[in-house]
Amino acid sequence: QAQLVESGGGLMQPGGSLRLSCSTSRNIFGISTMGWYRQAPGKERELVASISNTRRRNYADSVKGRFTISRDDARVTVILQMNDLKPEDTAVYYCNANNAWGNAWGKGTLVTVSS
Repeated sequence: QAQLVESGGGLMQPGGSLRLSCSTSRNIFGISTMGWYRQAPGKERELVASISNTRRRNYADSVKGRFTISRDDARVTVILQMNDLKPEDTAVYYCNANNAWGNAWGKGTLVTVSS
């Protein structure tokens, strides 16, 4: 089972920015589409953004223009830059690695957007 280690998150006021990072092993990172999902209280987990190993990006409509996903192959890290945060962005954010051999998840990091 691949291990994904997330960092970042926390409390931010509306309009502010946060940066989430996720690292895993080089073997997993190189063959996986890396993604960020989120789950708000009482709601299902949803895709926020993903980036393939060929850097094809996919975003949820709710975050387009505000969030940017990128991957640093040298640091084996995927980054989610979140700008212009809104209260509805409040959720636990999970890192995901998806490849032909399966799906792996991080433990999640809490993002709270509130004044």
